[in-house]
Amino acid sequence: MIGRLKQNKLVRVLSLNSISVGINFVLGFASAKIISVFLGASGMALIGSFRNFIAMVKGLCTMGISSAVITLIIENKENPKALSAIYSTFFWLLAIASVVLSGIGLFFCNALSQFLFYTIDYVNPLRLFLLLLPLVVLTIFWLAIYNGFSLFRKIIYIQTISSILVFAVSGIGIWKFGIDGGLVSLAIGEVLIVGVTSVYLVKDIRQFDWKLQFGIDGTYLNNIRKFAIMAIVSAVVGQGTLLLIRNILIADSGLSQAGIWDAANRFSGFLMTFINSGLTLYYMPKLASSQSEQEFVAEIRTYYKILVPLSLVLIVSLYALRNLVIHLVFSAEFSPVADLIKWQLAGDFLRILYLAFGFRLLVKQQVWRYCSIEIGFNVIYLLLSYELVSRYEAEAAVMAYFFANVVALLIMVWHFPVTIKSVFQKEVV
Repeated sequence: MIGRLKQNKLVRVLSLNSISVGINFVLGFASAKIISVFLGASGMALIGSFRNFIAMVKGLCTMGISSAVITLIIENKENPKALSAIYSTFFWLLAIASVVLSGIGLFFCNALSQFLFYTIDYVNPLRLFLLLLPLVVLTIFWLAIYNGFSLFRKIIYIQTISSILVFAVSGIGIWKFGIDGGLVSLAIGEVLIVGVTSVYLVKDIRQFDWKLQFGIDGTYLNNIRKFAIMAIVSAVVGQGTLLLIRNILIADSGLSQAGIWDAANRFSGFLMTFINSGLTLYYMPKLASSQSEQEFVAEIRTYYKILVPLSLVLIVSLYALRNLVIHLVFSAEFSPVADLIKWQLAGDFLRILYLAFGFRLLVKQQVWRYCSIEIGFNVIYLLLSYELVSRYEAEAAVMAYFFANVVALLIMVWHFPVTIKSVFQKEVV
């Protein structure tokens, strides 16, 4: 049994990835401690708003191109001419999209700052990020190419080195300049990722048969239409919901309660980073290349045999150690997180149960199913948060997160009844 596990590709990817995630755990804990000590709950909320905005803009710019690039590279690895057309099409498309969105964002910078931070005092970090956006987006493109060629080790090295550099810059920025330094360091951190990726790219570019042409191939534009719809829905609805929930908390209960909620998200985020990166590195390429229902069932079985039990152990461990972890990671101001975290972790586990099916919808471009679940989850999340916040304050948002995941899991079971039945029937046999 142990020998088979060692030979399993998912286990090897997760083992290598666990080193990166372990480093990110330590850095994430240290970063949360720095924010909680130097900025407090209100600073945690403002940092969270900027993180959500960055994720939304990057999602809008890339338009699901990462998923499309991974899928197309897997299908055309042995065709240099097709690869060249793929590279050129997405390179220029991303360059144009990022420049246009950057310009629009810069024009509305004051309004964006008012929405995100309730003041225009922090407009400069926004401007810096938007000016650097084209470089940031092209880096996402290069990482998608690495993923398409299954160069997991390189991706993990890039992510690990980048995380260390970003932490150093963020820590110094917050220590020296407070919230201004923290917000600016988020923008600078994106540039550091660009730099680290570029170092690897210079050495590896020949391996990709890279030939940049001037022009966009309409054939591949048609291929990304569905990916673009799903990515835009996910970016706008997903990150937009988090921004709106935070603003609801701020308006009803103040910045501190919003910061408590952000701290609960960061607490569980350490776990979800491990799960999501494992899915992106391993399952997205595997699901993209699976041609039959039998292959998909086999991958899902592996997921439920390895990743789900491992996640459950991690969740139970985090919950059992919650008071110790919160004491180590946050300041005394964040002690209410201990009462919130049960809802957050329970919601995370439900999310893990259906996440692999969500990736299946994504890579197979099942737009209606993907968007219905994404929109349904976020509408329930937002409405329940709004209804419960006056009574439960920050706990309202994590309760809403749990119940939204219950509904999303039921919807996914409804979409995949035959597959789920096959997985567990064969397990019994």
